[in-house]
Amino acid sequence: MSAGDTSAAAAVARLAGDITSDLEQGDLEDFYRDLHRHPELSFQEHRTAARLAGRLRAAGYTVTEGVARTGVVAVLARGDGPVVWLRGDMDALPVPEATGLPYASTVDGVMHACGHDLHVTWLAAAAGALAAARETWSGTLVVVGQPAEEAGGGAAAMVADGIHERFPRPDALFGQHVAPGLAGFFPHTPGLTLSASDDIEVVVHGVGGHGSRPESTVDPVVTAAYVVTRLQTVVAREVAAGESVVLTVGRFHAGTKANVIPAEARLSLNVRTQDTRVRDRVLAAVRRIVEGECAAAGCPVPPGITVVPGCPSTVNDPVLDGEIAAVHRELFGAHTVFDFGPVMGSEDFSLLAPPGVPYDYWYVTSTPAAVWDAAPGRDLAEKLAGVPGNHSPSFAPDTSVLVPGARTLVSAALARLSS
Repeated sequence: MSAGDTSAAAAVARLAGDITSDLEQGDLEDFYRDLHRHPELSFQEHRTAARLAGRLRAAGYTVTEGVARTGVVAVLARGDGPVVWLRGDMDALPVPEATGLPYASTVDGVMHACGHDLHVTWLAAAAGALAAARETWSGTLVVVGQPAEEAGGGAAAMVADGIHERFPRPDALFGQHVAPGLAGFFPHTPGLTLSASDDIEVVVHGVGGHGSRPESTVDPVVTAAYVVTRLQTVVAREVAAGESVVLTVGRFHAGTKANVIPAEARLSLNVRTQDTRVRDRVLAAVRRIVEGECAAAGCPVPPGITVVPGCPSTVNDPVLDGEIAAVHRELFGAHTVFDFGPVMGSEDFSLLAPPGVPYDYWYVTSTPAAVWDAAPGRDLAEKLAGVPGNHSPSFAPDTSVLVPGARTLVSAALARLSS
């Protein structure tokens, strides 16, 4: 199927609609609510993985558990044809839930604030539907339940555990993410869609002492505060206006008592970029500022600066994205698919694709209509700022997206599997 083949897209959409016509909203809601009640943090998704593996095994897949500790990989082969991978991430976040839902998290301080419980439900439902209709396609379907996306190491851990060698190599890889926005839309972005992410750990070494005698110390708190302030100039004064960069200081830790000047201060930074040259420039600027402020303060030893590479940019294959977007237009209506361009969020999804293998990653909007209508603002950006988004303790997707979210994955797989 080519990106401009409307008749082929329509045929795939019709088949996907037929295959998913028997999906039961009630069954999916029960599964989803169970996952939501029992969230698990990164690399601790034992119950979630077992629930997913059980569904896949019952559908006829050959299931391997414990990939990268808690990951699940399931394979269903049916004759010659392409190999398609469908991926869903499974982990929750250390966020106390404030949704007030009757099926709210039962785990203190942990919730599915990013919607990965939806992702697992969609994955299980799509896999079951495709298995039940296996006579309509030919090829190999690989279903990947990935751990630890939120920790940034899950996909890399699966690769290190041999996912590319132990299972059929993909010809195409598909994934999706729940997003804020009036429920019922399926944004697609060809090319760059998600940014690269890097963490930077900084240790400012000072000379500790009594709070009454600051002249006998080198105060790392003051120095670190200057670092934080000066870092704000990197984006404002060292990056071109046309480039997209976010630099966030997410953690500032120093001291244990009000009248004790500590010997060190620690900062945790996060940098989001969309261009490798800009990334290099920003990381160099961070290093220069930290070292310069520490030298100016007379710190006894140079600062510790550790860059922890996180996720690379997610760059959809334009041809593949065009094909899948065309299918989704046919399946859900032309008005439901649009391109809102690259965002500063990051994902490790792309690491699952071996070099040279095309992938596509899109979104499913999920804000309940009543919440969306009540949000202030007139345009899309203003409305989005007024509704709970991913990582919010109030993030509560509309369960009306359960069946459509499964259909997006089914139709994407069918676009590449041989008929």
